[in-house]
Amino acid sequence: MIRSLLSLFTIGLVTILGLSLVLRVVGTAIGLASFLLFKAAPVLFVGWIVVKALEKLRGRSVLSDADQSWLEGD
Repeated sequence: MIRSLLSLFTIGLVTILGLSLVLRVVGTAIGLASFLLFKAAPVLFVGWIVVKALEKLRGRSVLSDADQSWLEGD
């Protein structure tokens, strides 16, 4: 009788510990995703827009002729 109670207690304890670990990982993933979506992505998007606007103002290529030929491998 005591053996079966201890067995059920052990199984329940392992289940609770495993479930808490899974929920902790899921919570961390949701927190990281929300941080990237609502904090990092808008900053990156605004930076991308600024780079595109500056690229249009300066022209397509701002490299010197020597740099361009080096990149092309000539």
